[in-house]
Amino acid sequence: MGLHIDSIIDDSRLHALSNDEIARYSRHILLPEIGVKGQEQLRAARVLIIGTGGLGAPLALYLAAAGVGTIGLVDFDIVETSNLQRQIIHGSKDINRPKVASAKERIENLNPQVNVIEHMTRLTRENALDIMRAYDVVADGTDNYQTRYLVNDACVLLGIPNVYGSIFQFEGQASVFYAEEGPCYRCLYPEPPPPGLVPSCGEGGVIGVLPGIVGTIQAGEVIKLIIGGADSLIGRLLLIDAWRMKFRELKLEKDPQCPICGKDRKIHKLIDYEEFCGLKPDEDDEPVEGLTAYELKAKLDAGEDIQIIDIRESHERSIVKFPNAKEIPIEQLARRINEFDQSIDMVFLCKIGQRSVAAIYALRQAGYKGRMFNLLGGVNAWVSDIDGSIPIY
Repeated sequence: MGLHIDSIIDDSRLHALSNDEIARYSRHILLPEIGVKGQEQLRAARVLIIGTGGLGAPLALYLAAAGVGTIGLVDFDIVETSNLQRQIIHGSKDINRPKVASAKERIENLNPQVNVIEHMTRLTRENALDIMRAYDVVADGTDNYQTRYLVNDACVLLGIPNVYGSIFQFEGQASVFYAEEGPCYRCLYPEPPPPGLVPSCGEGGVIGVLPGIVGTIQAGEVIKLIIGGADSLIGRLLLIDAWRMKFRELKLEKDPQCPICGKDRKIHKLIDYEEFCGLKPDEDDEPVEGLTAYELKAKLDAGEDIQIIDIRESHERSIVKFPNAKEIPIEQLARRINEFDQSIDMVFLCKIGQRSVAAIYALRQAGYKGRMFNLLGGVNAWVSDIDGSIPIY
């Protein structure tokens, strides 16, 4: 069972509800576990949501509807068409708008009583502590490992609970990492996976309802932290399989050797998370050469002898087939190295030009000596810059 937690909101911040607030939140107030005091605690709370995408959308909407008094939104991205399949806080009219602006407008329409604070910036080790220390709870709606470790470490250093969620394809996870009461994210994942091993949702896909399921679970955990509640997800990891609609639970223990929340703490300040996650090139590594879509088109028009290697999966190629490309999934490259002519330049491509970099490094490690290029921006860049007759996905 999870921990019973007391409210994290100081009673000195509470003020009586107005008649309008009682009418709006009456279905909450009727619950003895919440009541008038619980609703006052929600109004007094300050919650920071990192990311206003798939997870941040339901988080922000349900916390605003619940009457959380101050909601901070951190995001530096703009709304794109592909977001609308799952990021329900945004609409078609918001395409090309900053996500924080779109989300703020939607929240204020839903509940004008909520104070929305926009942080239109990338969360970094330089600004994380300054932004986060003004909030009672942080809800992590990010989609990359470097920011998850950053959020975790900042929360531990500040003594703030971190309500965690993650999604990929049909699978989701949720937990509450609160070093004051239980394990942190590093206790569960001491090291990040190798770069390129786990594709993002932008490359691997995600069913649209999954962030709604996970995001609302996160919102429920935030509410319990604010008002105090039984069976928090502190010390538990909830695993969701939305395709088979199965839920599993793992018990999490605090790692006494954890470098940031263990007995012998080794991390006392925020670190370089790009380097920690292996996203900075090794000084000894030869950099990967890139070609823009325009440069590749010029080479093809000039009749240069180039072998194009499409490393995408078959279901991706069924959406957009790249002309005259040899199709070899990334996991088959090393064992098919003898199929390549090292005297001919090769250009590798994927959806957005990230997995193809990993493919080039993998072939180098396998001993390939020929010249290799990465198509910058991948197939989507080719569609945007060269051939608009095929779709961006």
